[in-house]
Amino acid sequence: MELRALSVSEVNSYIKKCLNTDPILSGITVQGEITNYKPHSSGHVYFSLKDSCSRLRCIMFRDYAVRLSFAPAEGMKVLAKGSISVYERDGQYQLYVREISQDGLGELYQAFELLKKNLEKKGYFDDNKKKKLPFMPERIGVVTSAKGAAVRDIITTIKRRFDKTKIYVFNSLVQGDSAPEQICGGIEYFNYKEPVDVIIIGRGGGSIEELWAFNDERVAQAIYRSHIPVVSAVGHQTDFTIADFVADMRAPTPTAAGELVVPELKQVSERLDEACHRMGAAVERNIRLNRIKLKSIRDSYGFRQPCDRILQLKQRLDEEQERLKRAFAVYRHNVKMDLGKKVAKLDSLSPLSVLERGYAVVMEAGSKKTVKSVMQVEKDSKLDLRFKDGVVNVGVLRVKRR
Repeated sequence: MELRALSVSEVNSYIKKCLNTDPILSGITVQGEITNYKPHSSGHVYFSLKDSCSRLRCIMFRDYAVRLSFAPAEGMKVLAKGSISVYERDGQYQLYVREISQDGLGELYQAFELLKKNLEKKGYFDDNKKKKLPFMPERIGVVTSAKGAAVRDIITTIKRRFDKTKIYVFNSLVQGDSAPEQICGGIEYFNYKEPVDVIIIGRGGGSIEELWAFNDERVAQAIYRSHIPVVSAVGHQTDFTIADFVADMRAPTPTAAGELVVPELKQVSERLDEACHRMGAAVERNIRLNRIKLKSIRDSYGFRQPCDRILQLKQRLDEEQERLKRAFAVYRHNVKMDLGKKVAKLDSLSPLSVLERGYAVVMEAGSKKTVKSVMQVEKDSKLDLRFKDGVVNVGVLRVKRR
């Protein structure tokens, strides 16, 4: 008996039923690395899990995504728990994720964040404490593996840009348990035994475990205490370590570190030529302006006729003296007229002027006390009558009061 043909939708629906009823696929945990992580405006999250050979599409609906205790990121290794089913429209199976937890590296991420927060509180990352790199260092110290590609990149870049610089390499492990101690030893070596102008520490790219030596607190302390500027050049541009945050300068790659610590000889030569040209132009401009100024002074009226100004000032002085004399004469006349008016007013109020008109002043005999009332006079008392031209002594024969 010939079976009828199935539609695409029927096939996808049948496969979905098979997957949904499978006891393993309905509650599965998948280990992998997150890639193509895309949060949607709806709150759903779309991404894929991959390993060295395969890739699995995943979706986490909003109701589950809001429960995440951490922020998933590109490249993070995780354990995703959910169920495998088919998205019927596209005929593609995918993992419907209900839970995500960090796999293994979660502890390293937590340790990284904890150390970062502690060092930040202590001021290890403060910009105002970072040292400025010298413009043209004569001696450069490099702390890295002498056998790695990083040291070759650094040396090649420095020699290509500025071959006059001397490079000293301190051979150190850059991964493993002994690496942090050796990196610290290299920093101390260039600080106290072989002084240099700048230190580069770093290595090439790698996994987070391989770069972990540069997340060690001992390395951070050695960088922070270094008297010499330190450039961190660890991994690729997307790799960040604690050393990057503490260092005085971060280079995204070892090659970039070589470009940061030395200028290009050609650029230095060009800048010197440009500076010399500007200096020469400035001197010529200054000489030209001073010549113009000197000519202006030489041709000025005051410089050509220096005595004329003095004679004019003398004439002005004579004129001012005459004005002063006239002003003083007017002032003197006004003061004299004002004084005459005040003398005349005082004279009109003087008792002597009254005596001139035939009046006399009555005073007690032998005293200058004036008698102003008949009540002050008694019969047979003696009085003095003062006239304008003398005094008459009289006796009182009778007193008549009102």
